[in-house]
Amino acid sequence: MTEPMFHFKSISEFADFIGHERPEHPFFGVCHVDQFGGEDQNVAACATSGISYTSDFYTIAIKRVISGEIYYGRTKYDFDNGSMMFTAPRQVMQANNVVVSRDAIIIAIHEDFFKGHPIRDSIKKYGFFSYTVNEALHLSPKEEKMMRGLMQNIHDEYKGNPDEFSKELILSQLDTLLKYSNRYYKRQFLNRAELSNEISERFQTAIQSYFDDGRFTASGMPKIEDIAAEMNVSPRYLSDTLKAETGKAAQEHIHLYLLDEAKDLLLANNTTVSEVAYKLGFEYPQYFSRLFKKKIGVSPKEFRNQNSIH
Repeated sequence: MTEPMFHFKSISEFADFIGHERPEHPFFGVCHVDQFGGEDQNVAACATSGISYTSDFYTIAIKRVISGEIYYGRTKYDFDNGSMMFTAPRQVMQANNVVVSRDAIIIAIHEDFFKGHPIRDSIKKYGFFSYTVNEALHLSPKEEKMMRGLMQNIHDEYKGNPDEFSKELILSQLDTLLKYSNRYYKRQFLNRAELSNEISERFQTAIQSYFDDGRFTASGMPKIEDIAAEMNVSPRYLSDTLKAETGKAAQEHIHLYLLDEAKDLLLANNTTVSEVAYKLGFEYPQYFSRLFKKKIGVSPKEFRNQNSIH
């Protein structure tokens, strides 16, 4: 049976649904899970069990999932080695019989809260909000203490006497919180050299297989999503891991592979530039020539003339 799907336009709607107190600000709220009550002093059941929902707000949370499952998009979220989770507007969330630690803190920010502030643009660039990220952010005890301190400062400002400085102070501290999160998120990839090497090798193998099977010719240049699906990783994870290891994102690696193959084909006997373009999946040869010249510095014809053996 299909589970019900809900969409929450406001934080207040969501608070009403889970039986929690409405936030004092219509576009911003901070929730301490220990306010839910319950018999166990250490854990609290998630009130959204068994539903799927989307919303118009971001969430930033520090929590330990003791049991149950959370899905973000189509991917199960992994909390085994992390405690911090980020979600973005209009992404599907699903919770199944979730029990979290009572010391969890959740900040909810409606996207309209950022209007007129630079953070509105910067928040969209952070990879950890992507629904394709499928693991919680790992923090050391010292880092978690600091992040909890930042979240508590935001909570105190939110609960204090609001004045003309309150929103700017909250946004400033949120910006700091996100910058630290980005530092730890990047480190989570940089500290995985061995895994990154494995990902890089698997990626190259997948691209080679795509070419050998004739899929370049039949379907054109592969999409990152297609290669990531073959590797059973998310597109964002694939691109970020490759970027951390090599300085180049997945799309750049695809272009480099394509151009290496193009060079070989151009130097082969009796192969026209148009034939090379079609073999590499370009519907129009001029698109191939444009990309080749942009990346290599000369046109395919010039490259052939410079490197042919006469």
